[in-house]
This record gives sequence, C-alpha cells and structure tokens, in this order.
Amino acid sequence: MQYISHYESPLGTMLLAADELGLTGAWFEGQKYFAYGLGSEYEAREVPVFEETRRWLTAYFSGRKPQNQVPLHFLGTDFQKEVWKILCTIPYGRTITYGKIAARIAAERGISHMSAQAVGGAVGHNKISVLVPCHRIIGTNGSLTGYAGGIDRKVKLLELEGADMKSFVIPEKGAALQGKQIEVRKGE
Repeated sequence: MQYISHYESPLGTMLLAADELGLTGAWFEGQKYFAYGLGSEYEAREVPVFEETRRWLTAYFSGRKPQNQVPLHFLGTDFQKEVWKILCTIPYGRTITYGKIAARIAAERGISHMSAQAVGGAVGHNKISVLVPCHRIIGTNGSLTGYAGGIDRKVKLLELEGADMKSFVIPEKGAALQGKQIEVRKGE
C-alpha cells in the first residue's frame, strides 16, 4: 500500500508518496510525469517517513544542506535504480553530466560504452524530485536540460545550493523548456 501527503515548498506544492519501506515519490504539482509510478491504490495518511521528508525539505529550502537521511524506496527498473543511486552521490551544489554518469556505469559493468541518452531517460523518470537530485545533471556543454519539474525550478534549485551558474546554458528550444524561462545564458 502506498500513502500520500503534500508539502508546500517555495517552488510549488509537492505530492509525497511512500510505502512501508520508504519514500517512493516526490513530485512538483504539474511537472512532467507527475505521480508517475504511484499505484492506483493509495491512501492519504501521515506516516513517519513524511515527517522525515518534510524536515529534510524544510532544511533544504531554507538554504541548508539537510543532515537527516530519508529512507528511499526506488520503484523502477534495475537500470533506473542504478542511475538514481548514482544521483544520490552527487554532492550538494555540484553538477555532473549525463555522459559522466554513463561512463561510470560502463566502467562498473566492465563495458566500453553506455548511452548518455539511456541515462537521460532514467534521470527524467526519477520519481523522487529534489531528494534524489536529478536537477544536478547537465548536458556536456553546460546545458540545463532534462528537468521534469521545469527549467525554472532547476535553475532555482541549483542557485539555492550555491552552484556556479556562470557556465550554464539554457537551451532556446527543446523538451527542457517547461514553464517560464530563466535568464542565465542563452545558447542552442
């Protein structure tokens, strides 16, 4: 059984989902893939993981690196889970490219190449926004692409973490441009 609750963040209302093992989802209302993976049977009920998640999110949105750990329960394919676990290792305020994640997976598997596009697909279907920091993934050229919550939220999350925004590019076209466009540096 999954349980749901809500969190009012400075970037919009978030739907939280959890089961007996941990947090299974955290989506911004209206984002791409909203509630993706939430089963048809769920109950609006407060469970302990929601309190831990709110404490984590409150610290995060106040500009502090959260100290508490929230138990996460990844629901997805083995490949998605592999990518999401790597996302959890990206330090606060830092970014990494899809290609570097693909290279890391290839090295761990002992293969010569892994598709950055496949990694992008897994990153894009991350069900646990912010806590599993898919907003820290950028394109090779510094492009702020691929955030299901919208490019405006991605910029705000990175700014909140104190990331160096000078080298980032916002694409002028493409799927990443959901919501209002934020000025950083324009490029293609």
